[in-house]
Amino acid sequence: MPELLGTIAYRTKTRLPAAGADDSIRHVNRVKDMITRRAFGVIAFALPAVMAARLAAAETPVKAEKNPPGDIPDDQVFIAYASPLGFALKVPEGWARTDRADGVVFADKYGRIEVSVTMGEPQTPQTAIDAVKASLRAVEIKKAESTDRPAGRAIYIAFDSNSEPNAVTNKQIRLENDRYLFAKDGKVASVTFSAPKGADNADQWLMMSKSFLWR
Repeated sequence: MPELLGTIAYRTKTRLPAAGADDSIRHVNRVKDMITRRAFGVIAFALPAVMAARLAAAETPVKAEKNPPGDIPDDQVFIAYASPLGFALKVPEGWARTDRADGVVFADKYGRIEVSVTMGEPQTPQTAIDAVKASLRAVEIKKAESTDRPAGRAIYIAFDSNSEPNAVTNKQIRLENDRYLFAKDGKVASVTFSAPKGADNADQWLMMSKSFLWR
């Protein structure tokens, strides 16, 4: 009998580590599963942005419309707009205004003026080109240079791009754009004028770019 009890006790003792080992294995597997899920979550989050950038880069420029709308009339009245973000410029009277945390947008049909202010260092023509290509569709750079304006030295970029697809028709139009980057005291203001390609707004865009001032 003592020998039998000793055998049972021995077998019981030898099984306990196995049960503990199973728990350890299950714990390790749970940790691995958690790490795998998190990794796939990061990949799933990053893929849309990567795919969007690649699609924008591969997108074909749409054909410009004949006699496109978007001309700012020669008799258009302009009014002064002063932003709480510390800048001011003249904009067409009557255009719809949308305030944003980083700036403002003025729009009328296909015409658009967008101003955003961020913290950062002055850009170069090349870094400005890279930023445009990374953020917009089917970009074709026409000109990139430094230029002087009453607000100071600015980076000027002229480029064409596709519009965002219409939410209902999915139609896109070809746009022409002028962008100015003004820097002061650690802030950079991006001022972008857009209209359908072929519209005649050169004089008005030049006048508005010259009206930009830091306050």
